[in-house]
Amino acid sequence: MPKLPVSSRRMLAALVLAGLCAAAPFLMAQQPAAQLPSLQDQKPDDSQQPTETLKVNVNVVQLFFNVKDKHGALIPNMTKDDFDIFEDGQKQTIKYFTPETNLPLTLGILIDSSGSQMHVLDMEKEVGGAFLKQVLTDKDLAFVMDFDVDASLLQDYTRDVQRLQKALNSVKINSGVTMPTLPGAGGGPVPTAASPGTVLYDAVYLSAHDMLAKEVGRKAMILLTDGQDEGSRLKIKDAIEAAQKADSIVYVLLCADRGFYGGMSVGYGGEGDMKKLTEQTGGRVINVGNKFDKLREAFDQVAAELRSQYNIGYTPTNTNLDGGYRKLEIKNKQNYKIQARAGYYAGRKQD
Repeated sequence: MPKLPVSSRRMLAALVLAGLCAAAPFLMAQQPAAQLPSLQDQKPDDSQQPTETLKVNVNVVQLFFNVKDKHGALIPNMTKDDFDIFEDGQKQTIKYFTPETNLPLTLGILIDSSGSQMHVLDMEKEVGGAFLKQVLTDKDLAFVMDFDVDASLLQDYTRDVQRLQKALNSVKINSGVTMPTLPGAGGGPVPTAASPGTVLYDAVYLSAHDMLAKEVGRKAMILLTDGQDEGSRLKIKDAIEAAQKADSIVYVLLCADRGFYGGMSVGYGGEGDMKKLTEQTGGRVINVGNKFDKLREAFDQVAAELRSQYNIGYTPTNTNLDGGYRKLEIKNKQNYKIQARAGYYAGRKQD
């Protein structure tokens, strides 16, 4: 399967073409100043694409969340009466509440293939593939992207774990730097500390905007990265906004090649932004380093949380569909910790 990068030239061409195209109907608020090309143009050919899912647009806010004790253990068997929900500080009437563990899941795996990941990439492929086998059911869908100097869709939506594993295995380090060919050595991309880019924010935006925003139900993306962005056209706030509009939970598994950072256990500066991204969307950051067992444990934790989500729904008392941001808060009467997204964007009315 050829890799179809989102190159700088395609980005420029897409910006020109954007002026000739009407805005996508599923957009609910303003686009960021810097626009990215659509992933739809680079989807791999896949004869086993799932059929289109029926999508119904109703004015109901749906929240998937976890409940934990002070030690981080998941709390089961909660009821509707254990919770109050607030939008912009105003208490809302809960319409439904279910401890959902079997709703279909739509999942995106985003893997960092920049030079800094040289010594952890194989570990990510192996453990990530095992996770997909563990968590996906025949009702679920997943896709695979990688990102380095460009963002690439390697496998479109499928429920075929073998196809997803094949996509993961196809990921190769690309620092964007090519060294001259030496006698007896091949040329090609070479990992280097002078890597010109890791378009992490762009990848999150494209995953949310082009993929997850069009789906319904439970949605999540998992990033395997050191959290360091270099060269994205968009900002962290754009990535967060896109994920919130897509109603997607974001998990970040921080994988760092200590050798790349001079042997330091922490030599990267992206963890703060990754915490912002995950806290605003209802996920969390798990620091893995370069340890195989820690990465496997992190995936196990994510799998458990995705299987243990509660589902609350309500009709907002604020009926204005103005595209504005609404702050959300779920309060638990037993003072357990709630892991949920921080807000949502009210969809605009369609003409």
